[in-house]
Amino acid sequence: MSAQKEPALDPVWDQLRSEAKVIAEEEAGLASFVHDAMIKHKTLEKALSFFLAGKLASRYLTAVSLIEIFDEALAASPEIRKSARRDLQAVVERDPSARGLAQPFLFFKGFQALQSYRVSHWLWEQGREPLALYLQSRNSEAFDVDIHPAAKLGKGIFIDHGTSVVIGETAVVGDDVSMLHEVTLGGTGKESGDRHPKIGRGVLIGAGAKILGNIRIGEGSKIAAGSVVLSSVPPHSTVAGIPAKVVGRPSVASPGRQMDQVLENDYCI
Repeated sequence: MSAQKEPALDPVWDQLRSEAKVIAEEEAGLASFVHDAMIKHKTLEKALSFFLAGKLASRYLTAVSLIEIFDEALAASPEIRKSARRDLQAVVERDPSARGLAQPFLFFKGFQALQSYRVSHWLWEQGREPLALYLQSRNSEAFDVDIHPAAKLGKGIFIDHGTSVVIGETAVVGDDVSMLHEVTLGGTGKESGDRHPKIGRGVLIGAGAKILGNIRIGEGSKIAAGSVVLSSVPPHSTVAGIPAKVVGRPSVASPGRQMDQVLENDYCI
């Protein structure tokens, strides 16, 4: 008889469940919620499926039906499984309000909306476009985050707050990008085909920034809050204004990971 295979080590999941147990012990009123959301599950994937299904269920697609869809996607895609862990760790590394992994998993809609997008993107790539678009619609209704399922987002993405974030169909976002609320990665309104921005690795996009058109934002760049970016940005540049112009260089190599939004040290022109 062959030896039984040991379950793979998963430090992220172990920490999540440990933190969840502490929450349940310290706040009796949330004990049932935390138990259902995390403690009773054996893997992060099962917990994520259960939790997101509860958030996105409707009279047309019940939580039970959605759990099956999320389970299918998470089982089939190692990319989603890796990305979920990287995204969760990114929140803790970049958001000082996140005290551990459990808080963003349970309460931060930017993280939750991003994981729902990842499943809709998998569905889109499987040719199941109507279902992918249905999930996009529910995601927008439930979290106020609208990410087209055809958009391509890397790992370690941080969407802070999430409210009113819009990412268009042909947008591409590299690894370790951070963006705040009311960011738009959109078209100019007069183009078809490939018409949305391409965001390089490690970019920081401030609150309310609008990046429009099939333009490239070079890696390691910083987009100031409230800027309207209509032309490509060289790597490791800081841009600000309406329309945005290069005003200097970030003081760090990867602003998206450092989350330093102050422009004072970037000015050099």
